[in-house]
Amino acid sequence: GISCVIFLLKPGSSTGRFANATLVRLAEFLSAGYKKGVRPVKDWNTPTNVEIDLMVYSILNVVSYAVYKPITIFRSWKDEFLMWDSQDFDGVKKISIPTANVWVPDILINEFVDVGKSPDIPYVYVTDDGVVRNYKPIQVVTACTLNIYNFPFDVQNCSLTFQSWLHTIDDINITLMREPEELSKDKSVFMNQGEWELLHVLSKYKNFSVDKEEYYAEMKFHVVIRRRPLFYTVNLLLPSIFLMVMDIVGFYLPPDSGERVSFKITLLLGYSVFLIIVSDTLPATAIGTPLIGVYFVVCMALLVISLTETVLIVRLVHKQDLQPPVPQWLKYLVLERAPVLFCIHKKHRLCSRLSSQSTDMENYKENNYGTGRYRRKQDNVPPLMDNILQEVTTIRHFLEKRDKCREIAKEWLQVGYVLDVLLFRVYLVAVVAYSITLGTLWSVWQAA
Repeated sequence: GISCVIFLLKPGSSTGRFANATLVRLAEFLSAGYKKGVRPVKDWNTPTNVEIDLMVYSILNVVSYAVYKPITIFRSWKDEFLMWDSQDFDGVKKISIPTANVWVPDILINEFVDVGKSPDIPYVYVTDDGVVRNYKPIQVVTACTLNIYNFPFDVQNCSLTFQSWLHTIDDINITLMREPEELSKDKSVFMNQGEWELLHVLSKYKNFSVDKEEYYAEMKFHVVIRRRPLFYTVNLLLPSIFLMVMDIVGFYLPPDSGERVSFKITLLLGYSVFLIIVSDTLPATAIGTPLIGVYFVVCMALLVISLTETVLIVRLVHKQDLQPPVPQWLKYLVLERAPVLFCIHKKHRLCSRLSSQSTDMENYKENNYGTGRYRRKQDNVPPLMDNILQEVTTIRHFLEKRDKCREIAKEWLQVGYVLDVLLFRVYLVAVVAYSITLGTLWSVWQAA
C-alpha cells in the first residue's frame, strides 16, 4: 500500500528563516489575496465608518487669507479583510503594515490652499478585529476668512472640513473619535508661547447633497484662536498715545511765539514717519479696515486740526498793532461772555484791567491836553514857543496813536488767548472722548 504524511500548517505559515517569525506569518496571511483597491466590506450595502480626531500643536502664521498650523490627524476605520484570530498567531493583537498595502479612505481637507509639509509615515496599525488606525502629522495651509476689524484684539474662527472626495454617505460615513466636549477642551499638545492662543476646537457633523440625490458626509472642525495683543500694544498704540499727549502739552506754549507752530509741525512729521513704519505690521485685506487703522487716521487728522488751530491763533496775535480794532460783537462774545461761560476768570479780569487803564489814560489826556486849553495858551505865547508847542502836540498825537495801537494789540492778544483756551478745551474733549470710546471697545473685545 501507499502511505502518506500530511503536515498541518498554521495559517500564514512560512518556511526557511521566517519559520518562527509570527509577524511575518501574520503579514503574509493578511496580504494573501488582499485587494486594496476595493472598499473592505463583505456586504456592499454596509458603509465604512471612518472615525476622525484632530489635535492642534501651534499656529505658525496667519496672513490675509491663509493660516499655517501643524496638526495631527487621527483616522480609524474597520477593514473586514484584515481580521485574524490572535490565538493562531501567538497572541498578537495588532501589527503595523505598510500604508501602501491597505485600502485608505479618500478623506481630504476642503480648505487646503497649499501642499502641506509633513513627515512620511509609511505604516498603519491594524488590530485583530480589523480596525485600522492611521496617524498623520501635517502642517496645513488652509484658507480662512479673517475678521480683522478688532485687530490686535481679534478672535479668528478657522475651519477644517473633512469629507470624502468621491464616496457618498452610503459608502463612507464620518464620525468623531472622541466626545465633542473632550475635543473642545483639549489643549494638551498646543504650544502656548506664540502670538496666538487656542481657545477651543468645535466640531460639527452634517451631510449635504449637490444634486439632491447623492449625499455626502462632512465633519467640520472650527479652530477658534485669539491674538495676544501685547506686542502690538507696545509697538503701535503706546507710541501713538505718547505723540498725542505731546500734542496736547504743546498747547501750553505761548500762542504769540513761533515755537508752537514748529513744535506741532515736528509732531506731525514724526507721526507720518511712524505710520510709514507700522504700515507693514497692520493686516492688509480688501474686505475691511481694522479699527486701529481708523484710529491712526483720526489721530493724524487731530494733529492736522491742532496745527491749523495753532496757525490761526498765531496769525491772530501776530503784529496786532497793524490790525483794525476788535469788532464790538467779537469783543462782547469773546472778551465778556466766553470767559464767564467757560470759567476763564483770569482772562476776564485782565480784560477789565486793560479796559479801565485805557479809560483812565483817555481821561488824563483829555484833562491835560484839551483843545480849548491849548488854544488859550497859543494866544498868549511868542512865535518860538508856538513852534515848540506844535512839536509837543505832534509828539503827543504820536504817543496817543501808539498807545491806541497798543490797546488794539492788547485786545487782539486777549482775543487770541481766550480763543486758544476755548479751542484747546474742545480739542481736549474730542481726544479724551475718542480715546475712551476706543479703550472701552478694545477692553470689551479683550475680555470676550
